[in-house]
Amino acid sequence: MKLTRVFLLLTVVWTSLASMTTLNTCSNRVNKSAAGNVANNAQQEASTAQASGDVVMGAARTSEYVPLLKGKRVALLSNQTGMVGDKHTLDLMLENGVNVVTIFSPEHGFRGNADAGEHVSSSVDEKTGVPIASLYDGKSPMPSKQVMDGIDVIVTDIQDVGLRFYTYYVTMINLMDAAVTYDKQFMVLDRPNPNGMYVDGPILDMTLKSGVGRLPIPTVHGMTLGELAQMANGEGWLKDGKKCDLTVIPCQNYTHQTRYALPIAPSPNLPNMLSIYLYPSMCYFEGTTVSLGRGTDWPFQVYGHPDMTGYDFEFTPKSRPGAKTPPQMDKLCHGVDLHNLDPEKVISKGINLEYVIDAYRNLTKNGHEFYLKSNFFDLLMGTKTVREMIAQGKSAAEIKASWQADVDLFKVQRRPYLLYPE
Repeated sequence: MKLTRVFLLLTVVWTSLASMTTLNTCSNRVNKSAAGNVANNAQQEASTAQASGDVVMGAARTSEYVPLLKGKRVALLSNQTGMVGDKHTLDLMLENGVNVVTIFSPEHGFRGNADAGEHVSSSVDEKTGVPIASLYDGKSPMPSKQVMDGIDVIVTDIQDVGLRFYTYYVTMINLMDAAVTYDKQFMVLDRPNPNGMYVDGPILDMTLKSGVGRLPIPTVHGMTLGELAQMANGEGWLKDGKKCDLTVIPCQNYTHQTRYALPIAPSPNLPNMLSIYLYPSMCYFEGTTVSLGRGTDWPFQVYGHPDMTGYDFEFTPKSRPGAKTPPQMDKLCHGVDLHNLDPEKVISKGINLEYVIDAYRNLTKNGHEFYLKSNFFDLLMGTKTVREMIAQGKSAAEIKASWQADVDLFKVQRRPYLLYPE
């Protein structure tokens, strides 16, 4: 496989994106003359959105990618978020003559209704009859040789939320490794990052590499999946430091400061934009005894514990779809209600460890357990030093200052791979 890298210049004229060729970091196989040969409703809608200034998903730009997929056996990584208007990208591909032979499903499954971490079996999509190969069945995060031998290209179209511990990008990177191993092409139909407006958090200590931390990046990396795929390729982060044959179909009318509201919940416990904005600060509670609201109407928007004292707010987690056995289920928890916070104020604070520190001090002063006995808190944080600093009584501001230099270096490191203005 011939490998060449082509990086998009940051000085590109953004108003010309409608005619922009696809990005291929490893080959020059873009056929510019084919871009106008595919006419369908999705492309017409994309043109209308482009003219109006609305964000256009990569998946809507069928004239850019359908010609590249014709005559090839395609595997699609997607879930319920892979929509263009009211049509799923799978249906859009099939209608345009793309031979989709396999669906790869991530955490929460192809329909997005499984619990966090729940094993999802392989199956068949009822609507189209296309086989679904689960990458979250508890057996292996990598597709089998049999599946890989039956495809030519893997296409990713899934809505990420821009956090190092959110597993969709991990699944994408695993599939890029598979593409390297089996000499397959890889394509990303890009989507906005709803937390793409800032970078924050410690760089992952790679001795803590896990299913909730795959690359040496900050907790909030501020990149789209297309940008992150290019960085993984360009920085030698894939298997054996090799590069895959990568094409990214960018969004149009998007910048990293765009406030893009997700039309579909990316996973069961991120039901609204406030939960997505609070997620970088709240997810660490998953490694503690404290409930962060799973099993309530406000997941990732409240926190509490039966033994926390001095709070007026109370809630009781219950079993429900997407949270079958939530932490502290059926127990009255005392804590803090965040679900009425101003989203812009949440964004402006970035990662806010005041919530974790508050709960830690409240529980431990009365001799109660805060951390789970596993090291899951450290895996989510990506470092062991934050736990140590909390125990030393450091403030949230002091802890944030400890990783700022690494964030600044990362922002320089990622710059060649950015597709959109900062």
